[in-house]
This record gives sequence, C-alpha cells and structure tokens, in this order.
Amino acid sequence: MITLKTIISRRTLVRIISFSVAVIAVLAAADIVYMCRLSRAERSIEYGYQEAVEELAQSADKISATLTKGLYASSPQMMQKLSSELMSEATNAKNALTKLPVATSNLEKTEKFLSQIGNYANSLSATAADGTTPSIEDYETMSTLCDNAETFAIELWSLKSKLLTNDKTITELFSELEDGGESFLSDGLTTVEEGFENTPKLIYDGPFSDHILEKTSQMLENAEEISEEEAREIAAKYCGLESYQLKTSEYSEEGTMPSYRFTANGISCSVTKNGGYVSYMLRRQSVRSTNITSEQAVSFAKSYLESIGIESMTETYYETYNGVCTINFAYSEDGVTCYTDLIKVAVALDDGEVIGYDARGFLMNHVERTLSDPTLSENECQSKLSPMLRVVSSQMAVIPSDSVEEKLCYEYKCQSTDGRTVLVYVNTETGEEEDILILLETEGSVLTV
Repeated sequence: MITLKTIISRRTLVRIISFSVAVIAVLAAADIVYMCRLSRAERSIEYGYQEAVEELAQSADKISATLTKGLYASSPQMMQKLSSELMSEATNAKNALTKLPVATSNLEKTEKFLSQIGNYANSLSATAADGTTPSIEDYETMSTLCDNAETFAIELWSLKSKLLTNDKTITELFSELEDGGESFLSDGLTTVEEGFENTPKLIYDGPFSDHILEKTSQMLENAEEISEEEAREIAAKYCGLESYQLKTSEYSEEGTMPSYRFTANGISCSVTKNGGYVSYMLRRQSVRSTNITSEQAVSFAKSYLESIGIESMTETYYETYNGVCTINFAYSEDGVTCYTDLIKVAVALDDGEVIGYDARGFLMNHVERTLSDPTLSENECQSKLSPMLRVVSSQMAVIPSDSVEEKLCYEYKCQSTDGRTVLVYVNTETGEEEDILILLETEGSVLTV
C-alpha cells in the first residue's frame, strides 16, 4: 500500500537525485570552464616561450650585424653610435633569456657572453667619447665576438624551428631537461654553450627604406586639392582599368597624407587629395610559378614607371619572396642618389605583371633641393675609412639621419678583408661616418643590414 509518507519519500529522493545531478552538472561545467581557462593560460605561456626564443635569436642577429659594422667603422662618432646599439641589443637578449624556464639549467656561458657584450660596448663607447679611434686589438676582439654571435643566432633559429615542429610543449621539454633528460633541447642548449668557448676575455627593404612618414610632406602641402572624380581617373591609369571600374572605398585615409581610396576586384589604390599623386597600388594575386628572373623583373618595373610618367629613378636594391620581386628605386639628381626619395615596385615572377606600387617614401621626402658643394674632397673622406676596407666605387648620396634631417655624403662601396661588400656613408662637410651598411647578395635578392 502506497502511503503519503511513501510519496513524500519518493519525491524527496527524486529531489535529492535531481539536486545531485544539478550539482554534478554545475561542477562539471565549472571544471570545463576551469580547464579551458587553464588551457588558454598554458597556451599563453607556450606562446610566451616561443616569442622569447625568437626575440633571443633576433637580438643575436642584430648583435652580429652591429659587431660586423664595427669592424668597418673608423671614427669615434660611428663607434659610439654602434656601441649604443650593441648595449641595447645585449639588454634585449638578456631580457628574452630571463623569460625562458631555464633557472637551474647550465647557461652560464650564454649569460656571461651577453654580459660581456654589454660591458664591451660600454667600454667602446667610453673610448669613443674621448675621441680615440679603435685599435687593432679592438678590431680583433670584435671579429671574435661577431663569429660567436653569428653561431649563437644560427643555433637559436635551429632550436626555434625544432620547437615549432615537436609534439611536446616547451614546458614539458624544459621539465625533462631539469630532470636530467636528454633531447634535442639539451643538445641544442649544449651546442649554444659550446659556441662561447672562444669568447675573448674583455679588458655588440634597400637602405633607409623604413625612414618614411615621419614628417609633413612639403610636396603635398603646397599642392592644390583635387576632386574625387579626378582622383579616380588618375587611379585608373595606374591600375590599367577604366575609371568606372573603380569604386570609392568606405575607408578614407587621413593623417599626414589625406587620400582618396579606390577598390576593384582585388585591387586597392590610394590617391592623395592634395596634388593627386598615387601613394600606393596593390593587386591581390597568387603567384604559382616562377618564369622570369629578378633581373627581368627590374626591367618590367622600370618600364612601368616610365609608362606612368615617372622619371629620374634609379634601381637600388630588391628582394624576392613568394614569387614576387620588390624593387627599390631612388630618385637621382645630377648624379646624386637620394635614398630618402624611394618608390617600391612589386613584380609577379610568373607573368611579369606589376602587382604593387608604393610611393609614400617619395611623396613624404621629395623636395626641390639645392645641394651645396662638398667641403671635403672624395679622397679626403676616403682616407678616413677603416683599414679593413678596400674601396671599389664611390658616388654622392643624400641619406636621412635619426633626426629626420638629410645628410649629403660620399657613398663608398667597399670590399672587406673577409669578402663582404660594405657601404660606408661619409659626410661631405664634416668627414664623419654617418652610416655603415652590409650588402647581402643572395639568389633573387640584394639587400642591406
């Protein structure tokens, strides 16, 4: 017989079960949320470790490049500048190293090397401040440090590549290392450490291509404003289209270079409101094959500039990546190359079509210049170069400085004693080294660092 007490007991049991299920569901949901948060946190930590390895490798690259430039510097002013860069990169590398979970791992030599770099850079800077030029011993020390930094960078990039393709997380790999386990990680760090065995005892897109958009353009300030339809006609010529095919983009461009922006089937083109100059044109296009050479691409780019009425531009450096060759052109005036006034043209290597044009560097920096006669002769400035360099050719050049001010220099293309091609820029008025660049020539590319 079912009594009221039985019904109540059943109801109570059902409620207890329902409540228990609800509690379990809530706990399960909370656990899932917690695990997701934990997973996100773990991913964030892993990304942080990956970035730290990459930052360390990038700093090693820059340290090597700066030390190499030091081998070709001869003036106290240039040495002081390079020393400052060296101290900065050594600090960046040490900061990146502290982000890795290697507290008890044996990286004493790595830490010591980075500390030595900073201390040596500080010593060089102090010597340069006294007006003293580097000694032969300084050059020998820099050469050894440079070799170590280059090896350091190569091993770190190799380690970075292996970390990306390994099934285990960086946390797991470092934990195994702490427990005395053997893996590519322990081998890699050991190799990095061994690279510093010979560290000396201590008693570091074409040239100037990133130096744009930092000032107001005189060229645009003094130009008349054009209408949107006039801008559309100009853009059509650069894109090889009819004006009606271009639509006005909803995204306007203001800032230091206010422009009209047009689009059409994967093409974007921007025309300045003042003066009606095309600042850039981009054509989205997949390049699936390589049928033309980089030299042919340079020829196609020059023909394109001529077709749109741009003259007095000289090709300088170029880079090939993913089937596209991007060529830097600098304005040339009376035999002087103005590296401040840059135009970049990108050419697809399957059919030679121009798929990119960027004249923002030119529009921002180009002015009618009155270049003064050099105070010092070419030979006088050449005599100030490092004894590690042999001059191959020279020309006049206008380059930017850190203060955005232009400098008229002699550009010396040199061959170093170790076979590198080095560009040294010496101020025609003061005789001071303004910049040093190392030319990197690879298949399909000619760049500088």
